[in-house]
Amino acid sequence: MRLILMGPPGAGKGTQATKIADHFGIPAISTGDIFRANVTQGTPLGVEAKKYMDAGEYVPDEVTNSMVRNRIDEDDAQPGFLLDGYPRTTAQVAELDGMISFTGHKLDAAVVLTVDAEELVQRLLKRAQTDGRADDTEDVIRRRQEVYASETAPLIEVYRARGILVEVDGMGEVDEVTARIFAALDIVPES
Repeated sequence: MRLILMGPPGAGKGTQATKIADHFGIPAISTGDIFRANVTQGTPLGVEAKKYMDAGEYVPDEVTNSMVRNRIDEDDAQPGFLLDGYPRTTAQVAELDGMISFTGHKLDAAVVLTVDAEELVQRLLKRAQTDGRADDTEDVIRRRQEVYASETAPLIEVYRARGILVEVDGMGEVDEVTARIFAALDIVPES
Protein backbone atom coordinates (compact mmCIF):
# COMPACT_ATOMS: atom_id res chain seq x y z
CA MET A 1 0.00 0.00 0.00
CA ARG A 2 1.35 3.40 -1.01
CA LEU A 3 -0.50 6.25 0.63
CA ILE A 4 -0.17 9.93 1.30
CA LEU A 5 -1.82 11.57 4.28
CA MET A 6 -2.75 15.21 3.86
CA GLY A 7 -4.39 17.88 5.95
CA PRO A 8 -3.48 21.16 7.56
CA PRO A 9 -0.98 21.36 10.41
CA GLY A 10 -2.68 20.10 13.58
CA ALA A 11 -5.16 17.81 11.79
CA GLY A 12 -3.72 14.75 13.52
CA LYS A 13 -1.73 13.36 10.59
CA GLY A 14 1.18 12.14 12.72
CA THR A 15 -1.08 10.23 15.11
CA GLN A 16 -3.12 8.68 12.31
CA ALA A 17 -0.03 7.92 10.19
CA THR A 18 1.33 5.67 12.94
CA LYS A 19 -1.95 3.75 13.23
CA ILE A 20 -2.36 3.30 9.46
CA ALA A 21 1.29 2.32 8.94
CA ASP A 22 1.13 -0.23 11.77
CA HIS A 23 -2.01 -1.74 10.24
CA PHE A 24 -0.36 -2.22 6.84
CA GLY A 25 3.14 -3.00 8.12
CA ILE A 26 4.64 -0.10 6.17
CA PRO A 27 6.79 2.81 7.37
CA ALA A 28 5.16 6.13 8.16
CA ILE A 29 7.49 8.69 6.62
CA SER A 30 7.04 12.17 8.10
CA THR A 31 9.02 14.98 6.53
CA GLY A 32 8.38 17.08 9.65
CA ASP A 33 9.94 14.42 11.90
CA ILE A 34 12.93 14.09 9.59
CA PHE A 35 13.39 17.87 9.51
CA ARG A 36 13.11 18.14 13.32
CA ALA A 37 15.63 15.30 13.80
CA ASN A 38 18.09 17.09 11.50
CA VAL A 39 17.54 20.38 13.35
CA THR A 40 18.18 18.69 16.70
CA GLN A 41 21.33 17.03 15.36
CA GLY A 42 22.52 20.30 13.79
CA THR A 43 23.10 18.73 10.37
CA PRO A 44 23.56 21.01 7.33
CA LEU A 45 20.03 20.01 6.20
CA GLY A 46 18.74 20.83 9.68
CA VAL A 47 20.37 24.27 9.75
CA GLU A 48 18.89 25.06 6.31
CA ALA A 49 15.45 23.64 7.19
CA LYS A 50 15.28 25.49 10.54
CA LYS A 51 15.37 28.91 8.84
CA TYR A 52 12.20 28.06 6.92
CA MET A 53 10.47 26.18 9.72
CA ASP A 54 10.96 29.02 12.21
CA ALA A 55 9.21 31.39 9.78
CA GLY A 56 6.35 28.93 9.16
CA GLU A 57 7.44 28.48 5.54
CA TYR A 58 7.98 25.28 3.57
CA VAL A 59 11.48 23.90 3.19
CA PRO A 60 12.53 24.23 -0.50
CA ASP A 61 11.51 21.42 -2.85
CA GLU A 62 15.03 20.36 -3.81
CA VAL A 63 15.93 19.62 -0.16
CA THR A 64 12.64 17.87 0.55
CA ASN A 65 12.57 15.86 -2.70
CA SER A 66 16.05 14.45 -2.10
CA MET A 67 15.18 13.50 1.44
CA VAL A 68 11.96 11.71 0.41
CA ARG A 69 13.60 9.95 -2.54
CA ASN A 70 16.34 8.61 -0.27
CA ARG A 71 13.83 7.48 2.34
CA ILE A 72 11.43 5.61 0.03
CA ASP A 73 14.43 3.85 -1.54
CA GLU A 74 15.19 2.17 1.81
CA ASP A 75 14.41 -1.55 2.13
CA ASP A 76 11.54 -1.18 4.62
CA ALA A 77 9.62 0.98 2.11
CA GLN A 78 9.72 -1.60 -0.70
CA PRO A 79 6.31 -3.14 0.20
CA GLY A 80 4.80 0.34 0.54
CA PHE A 81 4.82 3.50 2.63
CA LEU A 82 2.69 6.25 4.06
CA LEU A 83 3.91 9.79 3.41
CA ASP A 84 2.93 12.44 5.97
CA GLY A 85 3.82 15.99 4.96
CA TYR A 86 4.75 15.24 1.37
CA PRO A 87 3.88 16.24 -1.29
CA ARG A 88 2.99 19.81 -0.36
CA THR A 89 3.16 21.48 -3.76
CA THR A 90 2.18 20.57 -7.33
CA ALA A 91 5.88 20.40 -8.22
CA GLN A 92 6.34 17.81 -5.47
CA VAL A 93 3.36 15.83 -6.83
CA ALA A 94 5.17 15.53 -10.16
CA GLU A 95 8.40 14.56 -8.40
CA LEU A 96 6.61 11.89 -6.33
CA ASP A 97 4.89 10.54 -9.46
CA GLY A 98 8.33 10.05 -11.00
CA MET A 99 9.73 8.39 -7.88
CA ILE A 100 6.85 5.90 -7.67
CA SER A 101 6.55 5.14 -11.39
CA PHE A 102 10.31 4.46 -11.48
CA THR A 103 9.65 1.50 -9.16
CA GLY A 104 6.75 0.25 -11.31
CA HIS A 105 4.15 1.07 -8.65
CA LYS A 106 1.39 3.63 -8.22
CA LEU A 107 -0.08 5.69 -5.43
CA ASP A 108 -3.07 3.82 -3.93
CA ALA A 109 -4.81 6.69 -2.13
CA ALA A 110 -4.46 10.26 -0.92
CA VAL A 111 -6.22 10.57 2.44
CA VAL A 112 -7.05 14.11 3.54
CA LEU A 113 -8.13 14.94 7.09
CA THR A 114 -10.51 17.88 7.36
CA VAL A 115 -10.64 19.88 10.59
CA ASP A 116 -12.17 23.23 11.57
CA ALA A 117 -9.57 26.04 11.24
CA GLU A 118 -9.94 27.44 14.79
CA GLU A 119 -9.82 23.91 16.23
CA LEU A 120 -6.47 23.48 14.46
CA VAL A 121 -5.01 26.61 16.05
CA GLN A 122 -6.16 25.54 19.53
CA ARG A 123 -4.77 22.00 19.05
CA LEU A 124 -1.38 23.36 17.99
CA LEU A 125 -1.20 25.89 20.83
CA LYS A 126 -1.98 23.09 23.29
CA ARG A 127 0.65 20.83 21.66
CA ALA A 128 3.22 23.64 21.89
CA GLN A 129 2.63 23.87 25.64
CA THR A 130 2.64 20.12 26.34
CA ASP A 131 5.49 19.18 23.96
CA GLY A 132 7.57 22.33 24.43
CA ARG A 133 7.67 22.98 20.68
CA ALA A 134 9.11 26.47 20.34
CA ASP A 135 8.22 26.61 16.62
CA ASP A 136 4.49 26.55 17.46
CA THR A 137 3.76 30.21 18.30
CA GLU A 138 0.30 31.49 17.38
CA ASP A 139 1.67 33.68 14.57
CA VAL A 140 3.66 30.79 13.07
CA ILE A 141 0.66 28.45 13.43
CA ARG A 142 -1.61 30.89 11.59
CA ARG A 143 1.05 31.42 8.91
CA ARG A 144 1.32 27.65 8.41
CA GLN A 145 -2.45 27.49 7.92
CA GLU A 146 -2.23 30.22 5.26
CA VAL A 147 0.65 28.46 3.49
CA TYR A 148 -1.28 25.17 3.57
CA ALA A 149 -4.38 26.81 2.11
CA SER A 150 -2.49 28.46 -0.73
CA GLU A 151 0.08 25.79 -1.63
CA THR A 152 -1.12 22.38 -0.44
CA ALA A 153 -4.91 22.51 -0.56
CA PRO A 154 -4.83 22.63 -4.42
CA LEU A 155 -3.30 19.12 -4.33
CA ILE A 156 -6.63 17.86 -3.06
CA GLU A 157 -8.12 18.65 -6.47
CA VAL A 158 -5.23 16.92 -8.27
CA TYR A 159 -5.87 13.68 -6.37
CA ARG A 160 -9.66 14.07 -6.65
CA ALA A 161 -9.28 14.28 -10.45
CA ARG A 162 -7.21 11.08 -10.37
CA GLY A 163 -9.96 9.32 -8.44
CA ILE A 164 -7.77 8.40 -5.46
CA LEU A 165 -8.79 11.11 -2.97
CA VAL A 166 -10.28 9.90 0.31
CA GLU A 167 -11.68 12.72 2.48
CA VAL A 168 -12.11 11.96 6.19
CA ASP A 169 -13.53 14.12 8.99
CA GLY A 170 -10.60 14.65 11.36
CA MET A 171 -12.71 16.00 14.25
CA GLY A 172 -13.31 13.87 17.33
CA GLU A 173 -11.44 11.23 19.29
CA VAL A 174 -8.35 9.61 17.75
CA ASP A 175 -9.93 6.14 17.53
CA GLU A 176 -13.07 7.54 15.88
CA VAL A 177 -10.96 9.25 13.20
CA THR A 178 -8.93 6.05 12.68
CA ALA A 179 -12.14 4.05 12.23
CA ARG A 180 -13.37 6.61 9.67
CA ILE A 181 -10.09 6.33 7.74
CA PHE A 182 -10.25 2.52 7.60
CA ALA A 183 -13.92 2.65 6.61
CA ALA A 184 -13.15 5.17 3.86
CA LEU A 185 -10.39 2.92 2.58
CA ASP A 186 -12.83 -0.04 2.75
CA ILE A 187 -10.66 -1.80 5.28
CA VAL A 188 -11.87 -3.71 8.29
CA PRO A 189 -9.37 -3.04 11.08
CA GLU A 190 -8.00 -6.08 12.90
CA SER A 191 -9.42 -6.53 16.37
